[in-house]
Amino acid sequence: MSIFKKLLVAATLSAAFFVHSAHAEDIKIALVVKSLGNGFFDAANKGAQEAAKELGGVQIIYTGPTKATAEAQIEVVNSLIAQKVNAIAISANDPDALVPALKKAMERGITVISWDSGVAPEGRQMHLNPSDTDLIGETIIKLAADHLPEGGDVAILSASSTATNQNAWIEAAKKVLPEKFPKINLVATVYGDDDSAKSTDEAKGLLKSHPNLKAIIAPTTVGVVAAAQVVTDENLIGKVNVTGLALPSEFKKFIDNGASQAVALWNPIDLGYSAVYLAHGLATKKTEAKPGAKLSIGRVGEVTLDDTNSAAMAAPFRFDKSNIEEFSKIY
Repeated sequence: MSIFKKLLVAATLSAAFFVHSAHAEDIKIALVVKSLGNGFFDAANKGAQEAAKELGGVQIIYTGPTKATAEAQIEVVNSLIAQKVNAIAISANDPDALVPALKKAMERGITVISWDSGVAPEGRQMHLNPSDTDLIGETIIKLAADHLPEGGDVAILSASSTATNQNAWIEAAKKVLPEKFPKINLVATVYGDDDSAKSTDEAKGLLKSHPNLKAIIAPTTVGVVAAAQVVTDENLIGKVNVTGLALPSEFKKFIDNGASQAVALWNPIDLGYSAVYLAHGLATKKTEAKPGAKLSIGRVGEVTLDDTNSAAMAAPFRFDKSNIEEFSKIY
């Protein structure tokens, strides 16, 4: 073989190697959660990993702060910008405080979506709600009202006071009270910051401040477990019903012991899966986030963006003694 041919072959192989390397480089999608060590988000990560495997060529960076604060999430976002990830999918601790950091990410060419708990529109390209906000608000009240035929006092134990999703659900719940649940009296709303210890203290405070309390509604998987444990420990089973949004695997024992009659939730595995699917489509320019766009979320189906580039994944699903055993084995 002539020197020229050898050089030509070498150049061809070299070019092929670099093309292969470029294709082999994974799309890096950061799944940023409110806080680590939360079972809901761990389940979402399972779905994220499933989507990554299905899509191929995707690396998931599962990350978040140890405390559910906006300040801690901003540090995480800045670190991801420095790592030059391709996309950030974030469940936000604050809708506004994260905007400057996320705008900086988008200016650097990073795709940004929010999921679960939203970011203000200027800080992301789209938002994926786990379900319709009004439907969730009505559901969490109905879960309590179904077991209070005569009505009574109820209280809400939420996550942080700045959590976008919880605040929207609570406002939606308040709107339906006068018309659909006139016998239900909402006496207080407190915040446990998605921290088990603080949520426990807040639940105890509610019981002390409102001796006629009939139900605690917690639209957070951390708060609902804490409240149910307090009701169990203080021998109030049958007197105070704990309900809200819960992971079946974490909450089954409280359905079994009667501290709760029923709870609800969407599938967090599907939520993490869908968030990654959407982020990948936008990052690879296969889809575009604009009002009216129909976007695929793989095996879960598709969503349609509204005027704020937001969409809802699915309706919440009710868990009680008839089915929680089955679902507790899944998530």
